[in-house]
Amino acid sequence: MMFDTKVEDLDKEELPEVLSLLPDYEGKSVLELGEGIGRFTGELTQKAGQLVALDLINGVNRKNEAIDRCYKNAKFLRAGVTSPDLPITEESMDLIFSNWLLMYLSDEENPASINLGDSDRKCNPLHYREPRFYTKDFKECQLTDASGNSYELSLIGCRCIGAYICWIWQKIKSEEDKGFQRFLDNVQYKSSGILRYERVFGPGFVSTGGIETTKEFVEKLDLKPGQKVLDVGCGIGGGDFYMSEKYDVEVLGIDLLVNMISIALERAIGLKCAVEFEVADCTTKEYPENSFDVIYSRDTILHIQDKPALFRSFFKWLKPGGKVLISDYCRSPGTPSPDFAAHIKRRGYDLHDVEAYGQMLRDAGFSEVIAEDRTDQFIKVLERELDAVEKDKEAFISDFTQQDYDDIVNGWKAKLVRSSSCEQRWGLFIAKKN
Repeated sequence: MMFDTKVEDLDKEELPEVLSLLPDYEGKSVLELGEGIGRFTGELTQKAGQLVALDLINGVNRKNEAIDRCYKNAKFLRAGVTSPDLPITEESMDLIFSNWLLMYLSDEENPASINLGDSDRKCNPLHYREPRFYTKDFKECQLTDASGNSYELSLIGCRCIGAYICWIWQKIKSEEDKGFQRFLDNVQYKSSGILRYERVFGPGFVSTGGIETTKEFVEKLDLKPGQKVLDVGCGIGGGDFYMSEKYDVEVLGIDLLVNMISIALERAIGLKCAVEFEVADCTTKEYPENSFDVIYSRDTILHIQDKPALFRSFFKWLKPGGKVLISDYCRSPGTPSPDFAAHIKRRGYDLHDVEAYGQMLRDAGFSEVIAEDRTDQFIKVLERELDAVEKDKEAFISDFTQQDYDDIVNGWKAKLVRSSSCEQRWGLFIAKKN
């Protein structure tokens, strides 16, 4: 929603970019919530089979009707978007579009009472929220129809454009089992837990070595401007921002966790880089063959039980000549000790030795496979990170809690013990699709 009239400068760059994100709606039914002065209304009517444009301000509707009266497929309604009596039937729309609307809605106020537009305002009607607020709210939307089918919204794409964020959500049938995702979001990777990891790894990072290892590993990919990169388990986006800004590539970052993507969006605000994020399960997600030049994944695939199937998908998604780069937790050959086996089970990991990991890539069709044991580097990085946290103890506890500090310190010490005893390993894998 935009009610201020001097928006020409915004339109030049932002309008085409926003429209480019929309799914195909040609000939379909579109509902525009809060059309404002009609920045997008005319564009939408040109392709939609039917457009219903809804706005609270009567004068705005009349102005837009005059602008769009040459289109017979547009209908304009004066109503608040939260009205329970909207004349819109269930399951009648293919696309719902809204621009700059949610920031005008509050939990306490009826949006119909808010004073908007170019006229004088008695108060600032805007409600600025962190992206994670909206991501969480949309993700928690659920509906059960008369037949007992459950539906929810799935985040299929999002991008920062200037100082605001575009989300693309799709209504899907709810999956039966989301226990693992909920465990990670609510236990291992709560928002507070992610932020304390970021404190250790550095701004934008939740994987070993932060920007240091990212620079080292990405350099091995020989990225070229315009190439497309898929980051599997993108976390909060630090590696994606680095690749896009440094090498002028387009990056799609996917992660199973809503919390990760929400924070990634916050970190993306104000950055001018070609990065999109999506909440997605890489084991069920599908992309067309030959979609990406590079697939990149950092310390994520340890969570995946069926690695061979995932690597076959990677091979299919890569273009000929494309590369995959993975860093991941591994283990020594042989049977793990009871303590390490218990740790693996508790965490839900699926760990392999470095050579076996590389062989799985070869079996998936990859060639020129490099499988390196980087455990010595892992230990040095852990020692540096632990030392930095311990020196920063007072500030760390002030920003988080004593329990957070203890969890990080004890966790890093435990990883050092497991790695120094050669039980836990860290591998770097690079392979090519010929």
